[in-house]
Amino acid sequence: MVMKLFFRAMIKFIFGILLVALLLFLPAGTFHYPNAWLFMGVLFTPMFFVGFIMMIKNPKLLEKRLNAREKESEQSLVIKLSGLMFSAGFVLAALDFRFSWLPLPKVISHTAVGIFLLAYLMYAEVLRENIYLSRIVEVQENQKVIDTGLYGIVRHPMYSATVLLFLSMPFILGSFISFIAFLFYPFIISKRIKNEERILETELKGYKEYKHKVKYRLIPFVW
Repeated sequence: MVMKLFFRAMIKFIFGILLVALLLFLPAGTFHYPNAWLFMGVLFTPMFFVGFIMMIKNPKLLEKRLNAREKESEQSLVIKLSGLMFSAGFVLAALDFRFSWLPLPKVISHTAVGIFLLAYLMYAEVLRENIYLSRIVEVQENQKVIDTGLYGIVRHPMYSATVLLFLSMPFILGSFISFIAFLFYPFIISKRIKNEERILETELKGYKEYKHKVKYRLIPFVW
């Protein structure tokens, strides 16, 4: 079972590398795209180690994270919109590099790497705190409301982490034009959150009380 999960995870991991490489290097017209290599390094290196740790310590959680088939039609639309945003953002970054539309200083890329890694640490902490963290919107058997740690600050800390991750990506790639495409992400994820909360209120015991306890969904004192 563990080996089957390992091979499944590795196939998705390798496919992810190839897909991102295709979206970056093909429109860039060259493999000599330093920011793309930097981005792939900071994206896939921690992803590999987090996945490896999950496989050893909590293979069930890893299996949930690998399952991306949404049952809700509204959530399926969110996944498609996110995929379109990523594709557009990566291609725009590559074209920006290729034609030098609006290059950014290296210090911005290096700062963005720091923000990205801090956001990834936050993401890893959410995975540690919440063993029910599936990639699809569902209420699992014996699931309980988590209201401690980061969940005591905002109701959806995983999405808070992904906002930081995704908005830092175009700056790692050295492209402000790409950032415009990634700016759609907070609006896309807000649609997912609203639908997810409707489901949790109906199906997860104690979630309504949790909403009264933790006021903010994504960003403290904002929303």
